[in-house]
Amino acid sequence: MLRQLTPTIFVAPQITLDTVAQAGTLGVTLIVNNRPEGESPDQTPGPDIEAAARAAGMDYVAIPVTHSGFAPWQLDAMDAALAGNGDGKALCYCRSGTRSTLLWSLARARAGDDPDEIADFAAAAGYDVAPIDQMMRALAAGAK
Repeated sequence: MLRQLTPTIFVAPQITLDTVAQAGTLGVTLIVNNRPEGESPDQTPGPDIEAAARAAGMDYVAIPVTHSGFAPWQLDAMDAALAGNGDGKALCYCRSGTRSTLLWSLARARAGDDPDEIADFAAAAGYDVAPIDQMMRALAAGAK
């Protein structure tokens, strides 16, 4: 269920309380919820995930991403969350892991990372960033 993008970033589809415990065994110190509350009746509520994460000694942040796209505040929030985690590992999740991967990709491109390398990391984890390729390239170009 957990897919590794980088040595410190995991992504996943909707997690459960059991997943929080599993993440802890992998050294995860931050959980990032990219799923809006109430998106699906079968999702584990964010406050429940947050409580389990905090009980396990992990940080938690919600950066909801809807299907309407990405906004600069979401990239800012992802950057801040990951920067605040230092060298710790993070688990980002949404319904399928795709929005989490795309948000991470955009944030990394804006920081100046090579879009081709970002795409390679995503592909190795089973995610396709082609829908945001032009946006990544524009953000990366703006970082130079």
